[in-house]
Amino acid sequence: MESGFLDRPRAVYATDPAKSRGRLVAEPKSPTRTDFQRDRDRILHSAAFRRLKHKTQVFVYHEGDHYRTRLTHTLEVAQIARSLARALGLDEDLAETLALAHDLGHTPFGHAGERALDACMAEHEHFDHNAQTLRIVTRLERRYAAFDGLNLTWETLEGLVKHNGPLLNADGSGGEALPFGIAEYAKVQDLELSRYASAEAQAAAIADDIAYNAHDIDDGLRAGLFEIEDLRAVSFLSGLLDEIDTRWPGLDRSRRIHELTRRVITRFVESTIATSRANIAALNPKSVDDIRGAGRPIIGFGAEIAAADTHIKEFLYPQMYRHPWVMEVMGHAETIVKDLFAIYRADNEEMPEEWRDLGDGPARAAADFIAGMTDRYAIQEHKRLFDVTPDLG
Repeated sequence: MESGFLDRPRAVYATDPAKSRGRLVAEPKSPTRTDFQRDRDRILHSAAFRRLKHKTQVFVYHEGDHYRTRLTHTLEVAQIARSLARALGLDEDLAETLALAHDLGHTPFGHAGERALDACMAEHEHFDHNAQTLRIVTRLERRYAAFDGLNLTWETLEGLVKHNGPLLNADGSGGEALPFGIAEYAKVQDLELSRYASAEAQAAAIADDIAYNAHDIDDGLRAGLFEIEDLRAVSFLSGLLDEIDTRWPGLDRSRRIHELTRRVITRFVESTIATSRANIAALNPKSVDDIRGAGRPIIGFGAEIAAADTHIKEFLYPQMYRHPWVMEVMGHAETIVKDLFAIYRADNEEMPEEWRDLGDGPARAAADFIAGMTDRYAIQEHKRLFDVTPDLG
């Protein structure tokens, strides 16, 4: 690794906190923290962040202490995002901030909960977890005396909304397809939805993909949904297993799994760094605006790792995410979400008073309340309101 890797200064194309576009509600600068460090700290201290501890990643909260939750996944994404930012000369604090906040809008019970809530909201402008994240940090967190939300910087809000790419066409059209929450906020502040986000936001997004791949392999193996040798169906993983078995023949299963997952992360991170450096050299950006205006992502996988990413997802989809046992549990979870929505939508007095009317109608209020629940609270609420609650065990 080249010298200076661990102590590289911020590049000219990085997002500079000293040049932030500021906050919607003006505040005095902190004497001890940059604006992005302050954003990070507000996210860490938010109620929405604490609730990630008991929200499903793939397995519901009580299935085992060693499986990922939304919180542990988020912390792993943040570590990878910081590593990428450090290697590429980006602002590490902004990359970490975006990683820490990226899943705040997720419902209980993972993607099953989101599917159920979106179906409930089909006649009410739908539900989208990314838009819900923006809604949480700009409105639903009600802690500060001077404003609703967390009053985060423009750069953090931009990164949260656009980390997967522009939401409008280059000419600004396509606004009719914006999810509720993003469309509403666009009336208040222009986040330049037709342009790409900063390199820090792109790094946080790709860190999410890397963490998903490695740790879903780990969790799936430990849950017994598939076996190590099944992974040889993915040539990239088969090659890594050959490396491990050649160097440590007869290694016990637990160490073999860990050696595999750490190699997945390392290869994906190294590919991202090398490919992104090449992209940056070709673009020769002089500012973060050059990154935003590049018309394509700058942070990304190389061709070999992009193919491996596709093949790993193709393996995990039937073997893990659509495994009959997982599907059965998630089906019960969807029933819980739909039942709760029906009750709250019909009688909002079943919700705590502070959630009953936020100005967007009873359906959206019910969706906001349910989306903020942990798995166990959703189960407790269902038991309170219904005689029979599906078994998620």
